[in-house]
Amino acid sequence: MRSELKQILKKYPVIAAAKDIHGLEDACQSEIQIIFILFGDIINLPNIVKKAKLCGKLVFVHMDLIEGLDTKEISAKYIRDFTEADGIISTKSNVIKAGNEMGLITVQRFFMLDSMAMEKAKKHMEYAYADAFEILPGVIPKVIKKISNLTEIPIIAGGLIEDQNDTYTALHSGASAISTTNKSLWKFVVEL
Repeated sequence: MRSELKQILKKYPVIAAAKDIHGLEDACQSEIQIIFILFGDIINLPNIVKKAKLCGKLVFVHMDLIEGLDTKEISAKYIRDFTEADGIISTKSNVIKAGNEMGLITVQRFFMLDSMAMEKAKKHMEYAYADAFEILPGVIPKVIKKISNLTEIPIIAGGLIEDQNDTYTALHSGASAISTTNKSLWKFVVEL
């Protein structure tokens, strides 16, 4: 599945970011192929992931947002062993590296706040433990272009993407896909 990620992102460049059970249900009803799980705790997470998998979706768990998970490598093992998730998302390089070594598809998330954040992202990209990089906010085309020129690894633009114009701008700036909680954009996948 890891090797197919680029192909899936090319064909379905809009990712549903589900921040609650209602968002997950809507994502399951959409033609979206990838869901980012941004909610839950270690008790209910296996059921949340199972619900998304039953809809035939590729499922990623945002490790930093799940209550009860730590930013340690053992958390990636928990995801692999106790959920049906295909992959993980995290801002923590150690978690991404552990997930990668365990066979999970990994997405490393970067918040582009200033030039120091850009330098930190460049450094992490050199190691290439991640299968994709998510850049936030996703409405900074100049930075997306710069980062996409640094690596062959897919770039996902997330955060503050509010409409189709933001989606087009991110994709035309070099992003392979966008992630959004905006349900109106989840239908956009068919029109691209």
